Amino acid sequence: MNFIQAILMGIVQGLSEFLPISSSAHLVFTSNFYKVFKGIEITQTSNEEVFFDIMVHLGTLIAVLIFFRKDILKIIKALYNAIKTKDWSDKDAKLGLYIIIGTILTIILALPINEVAEKLVYSPVIVGILLFFTGFTLLYSEYKSKKIEQKKDEPDLKSSIFIGLAQGLAALPGFSRSGWTIATGLFFGLDRVTAARYSFLLSIPIILGASMVYPLIKIDVAEAVQYNWTAIIAGTFVSGVVGYLCIKYFMQFISKFSLAVFGYYCLIMGIITALFFYFC
Repeated sequence: MNFIQAILMGIVQGLSEFLPISSSAHLVFTSNFYKVFKGIEITQTSNEEVFFDIMVHLGTLIAVLIFFRKDILKIIKALYNAIKTKDWSDKDAKLGLYIIIGTILTIILALPINEVAEKLVYSPVIVGILLFFTGFTLLYSEYKSKKIEQKKDEPDLKSSIFIGLAQGLAALPGFSRSGWTIATGLFFGLDRVTAARYSFLLSIPIILGASMVYPLIKIDVAEAVQYNWTAIIAGTFVSGVVGYLCIKYFMQFISKFSLAVFGYYCLIMGIITALFFYFC
């Protein structure tokens, strides 16, 4: 891991974590493109690279925490009051409960496929194909959403269950987490802004858990001392700054425009990358 590679991957993570284009897929593509042009075997992935991937996700987590800090505090306060009074009528308390339910379902689905997901890091062709399916899903969700006349401005139990499952499925690189969760929200009649807001809030527990659990379980402290920490910290910082700006302007974008442009991007990017890595 060198400084230039870290900055580049930090930018890619910051842009692609919240845009519905699969950050994991773009990290796989960026890393493997770099290896191809440097003449390094694609199957060679160091523990440092895996740790760096976790750290740039932590950077984007900090971005979403800062951007939605007021919403998060309201939800935590509402949850506390609901538990204390046993009154769950407050919409913020319900939202917090739905996030908890969605997170549990995400974990239940993601854990069994996690081993497969880790191996796909070495299979950019398959990741490209999965990204293609993400594009199709985004386009189809927009088509279905247009047929729903009365849009909802908050999730319910049913939609939160399926959005949580969609987030679990998105453990596979190429299946965009934000893309699949927002698309699922659209399928269940949520408006785009509500679906995106819920998607970003739902991402917090999962990214937080991954950022804390993985280093504690799998990182060798003696080995980690030798990592290029200057590059890791720089990449993490860049991913956070870019991620914050991405959330800000993406929320403005989807309040006015559809997700079709991201759907077409995923279709094209999926085909191009699958073909590139298949023939290289």
